Amino acid sequence: MKKLTFLIVLLISCSVHAQKFQGLAPTPPMGWNSWNSFQVNCSEQLIKETARALIKSGMRDAGYTYIVVDDGWEAMERDGLGNLVPDPKRFPSGMKALGDFLHSNGFKFGIHNCAGRTTCSGFPGGRGHEFQDARTYASWGVDYLKYDWCDHGTANAEETYKTMGDALFAAGRPIVYSLCEWGNNQPWLWGPKMAHLWRTTGDITDCYSCQDVYATGWKYILAKQDGLEKYAGPDHWNDPDMLEVGNKGLSMTESKAHFSLWAILAAPLMAGNDVRKMSSDVREILTNNEVIAVDQDSLGKQGYKFMEHPSKEIWVKELSNGEWAICFFNSGDDVLKMRVHWAYLPFLKGTFQIRDLWQKKGIGKTDADFSADIPSHDVVLLRLSPVKQGD
Repeated sequence: MKKLTFLIVLLISCSVHAQKFQGLAPTPPMGWNSWNSFQVNCSEQLIKETARALIKSGMRDAGYTYIVVDDGWEAMERDGLGNLVPDPKRFPSGMKALGDFLHSNGFKFGIHNCAGRTTCSGFPGGRGHEFQDARTYASWGVDYLKYDWCDHGTANAEETYKTMGDALFAAGRPIVYSLCEWGNNQPWLWGPKMAHLWRTTGDITDCYSCQDVYATGWKYILAKQDGLEKYAGPDHWNDPDMLEVGNKGLSMTESKAHFSLWAILAAPLMAGNDVRKMSSDVREILTNNEVIAVDQDSLGKQGYKFMEHPSKEIWVKELSNGEWAICFFNSGDDVLKMRVHWAYLPFLKGTFQIRDLWQKKGIGKTDADFSADIPSHDVVLLRLSPVKQGD
């Protein structure tokens, strides 16, 4: 009887604690998502063309390995058995075949659905079908699920997302679970138990400082990340939303600054531009391996805002091997004349070599003051490495 009681207690205990596959996201996921450039106009042809462009541009080899088909891939109704099915005109080969294509080309397959009755675009959502849908995703070879929060009614966010997390775990295929809950219910407090990343704000759009109910410029999204750094780490990442680098609403300077600060934040780097048509300047931003290395650093720490004055912000990120990344950000409309006396940054102990990650060259040591003229909405991104004896 004691053994039976213990077993019952153990089963009850397992049922109330969320489960997830561990070790799938030791660093923030990198890839490409269809939404920012194409919204619901995604198709099998678009995904295959994008995959080829990611290979040709060098982005796949730079780390962008997840290709996520966002909202709009589904038929408007489930089939007679209640299964999700793709739109037969836009995905004529089916999702299993698309996943096989992506896997054969060195990518991982991501897909979107919603925790509500319908998705944000009116397609069938997952509410009430979680375990059925998880088995479907596993059978298609899905590696990443972005799970949205539209049409959720009065549902409790934590319990709703836990249900899908448990379903994914029960289906048996390791799938990165991305909560797109918009930060409304502080998912950083409960998300680590069930998911690998969670959105901290509403949707981003391709502008610097616009604010709308459903779309916000990256400057304001950046500000909302301040203070969340303690909740991030390997296998549990804050997600300030996808990249707008290269999209028409941002200048090239703003794209570079956006990418730099997302790297400091240890944010998932999900490109959202039309990579089939991107310029060489955009490609150089997205494939800057030294900036990507800051984002992907194995220590797994999210950066934080060290200081803010009018038009001037300093964001810092502790890296492995005693190194630091420092981003000086001119948030204003005029050129910022930046001067830094390194002794005023108390987290720096000793002397460091300084490397400018956009100029890709060393620019001295911290035994001398640093100065730079930073254009409007631009950044200087530096990597500091401890000076060793004999250097």
